[in-house]
Amino acid sequence: MKMILIFLSVMLAVGVILIRWGDAGSKESNKGTDMTAGYSRATFAGGCFWCVEADFEKLNGVVAAISGYAGGQVENPSYQQVSAGGTGHVESVQVVYDPKKVSYRELLDYLWRHVDPTDAGGQFVDRGSQYRTVIFYHDEEQKRLAEESKQELGKSGRFDKPIVTEVIPLTRFYEAEDYHQDYYKKNPLRYKFYRANSGRDQFLKKVAWGDSKERAEMGSSERAEMNTSSPEYLKPSDEVLRKKLTPIQYKVTQHEGTEPPFKNEYWDNKKQGIYVDIVSGEPLFSSLDKYDSGTGWPSFTKPLEPDNIAEKEDRSLFSSRTEVRSKHGNSHLGHVFSDGPAPTGLRYCMNSASLRFVPKEDLEKEGYGKYLPMFMKGADARK
Repeated sequence: MKMILIFLSVMLAVGVILIRWGDAGSKESNKGTDMTAGYSRATFAGGCFWCVEADFEKLNGVVAAISGYAGGQVENPSYQQVSAGGTGHVESVQVVYDPKKVSYRELLDYLWRHVDPTDAGGQFVDRGSQYRTVIFYHDEEQKRLAEESKQELGKSGRFDKPIVTEVIPLTRFYEAEDYHQDYYKKNPLRYKFYRANSGRDQFLKKVAWGDSKERAEMGSSERAEMNTSSPEYLKPSDEVLRKKLTPIQYKVTQHEGTEPPFKNEYWDNKKQGIYVDIVSGEPLFSSLDKYDSGTGWPSFTKPLEPDNIAEKEDRSLFSSRTEVRSKHGNSHLGHVFSDGPAPTGLRYCMNSASLRFVPKEDLEKEGYGKYLPMFMKGADARK
């Protein structure tokens, strides 16, 4: 029986590796990128570039993620050359991003949550130096931020082994063959099979970044699906928040402050659109559920995405209230009361300082396009 189990394990590993070799071929056209003024670039290596590209393309503010090779000595290397080792290159992803929407420091925080930075011999099922983790910096500021972030992660106690991710200058980045670009979109079944059996999500969700018992007990296929189906919303570091937020936004979201009634941005906003967390960008409320509560704060009858809302008991004013926080950004939003109108009878009384309004005409552009149809339906219903 033991020999049979060993044989099956070996065959599964071989199958995963063959998926990555099965599409090998010559270079075709590169993945085009329209570099509009104002965009920046970052380059990371985190093992299989199919997975790293797929993960970064789900992050708000990322314009494109391009699979390729960096750090080697051979010019215009092929996938077969790099994956065989010996060229010095690492499978990498170059991220094109809008610094007005996501900072380089936030990209670093996001990278750590999608790799094993303690493994110097590769990543998960992919072994060899060509699959190790590397941060390729483009300038001295990126170098400074990368080294600071790496040091902070090492001191955090998240991992019980040293952080071995290299921080080295980018010399040249070669785009990978066309069939590797957007592989997760072009070959979803092969990609999901590879990812589910690579060990990546099992490690990240259960070993490294599992936040709850429920996540820890998820099956590998469920974890893989969760990672490839929806955007991820992260809370930036405190340093980034202090630069990004206004004083009142920082006070409200990070220290449970309360803004003045009738003297805030959205209490009487009547435009159609959605309200997202000012910190993480996760969708929270819709204008379709907003009403005038007479309190001077934006009020809603229900959340747009209940899974993005966390409620907890608040006894700070010598009485029991229900505080409302964002699930991913952990921002203080306000409180919910049971004196609202039908059909829910609830009043989600929020602080404008915790929110950012995205008008319906900008939903597609800002990555919230899936919410656009509900405003079209709403408009039809009111005619």
